[in-house]
Amino acid sequence: MSKIAKVIGWKFNHQAGMRTEDGVIVKFPGGVPSQDDIDIWVSEYDAYILANKYRSERKKDYPDYGDQLDMLYWDKKNSTTTWDDAVKAVKDKHPKP
Repeated sequence: MSKIAKVIGWKFNHQAGMRTEDGVIVKFPGGVPSQDDIDIWVSEYDAYILANKYRSERKKDYPDYGDQLDMLYWDKKNSTTTWDDAVKAVKDKHPKP
């Protein structure tokens, strides 16, 4: 439960009035939530992270923007598909769930 600070920050957009200590919610607008609510929020957070993991993986593997622009320029000039191929390779390696 040590990630609860990340969970409530994500779930409630880091609003003021929330605080955790040692993985436990100690201050929360309207009172400390029930364990059932916390369990639901943690499940939602975990699902969100898993569903969006591909984005960070793709970002690491894409060529930098300068290289991509260079690929696009030469593809247009030479009627090739270097850029399309590079992007497709990353998308195939890290598909959306």
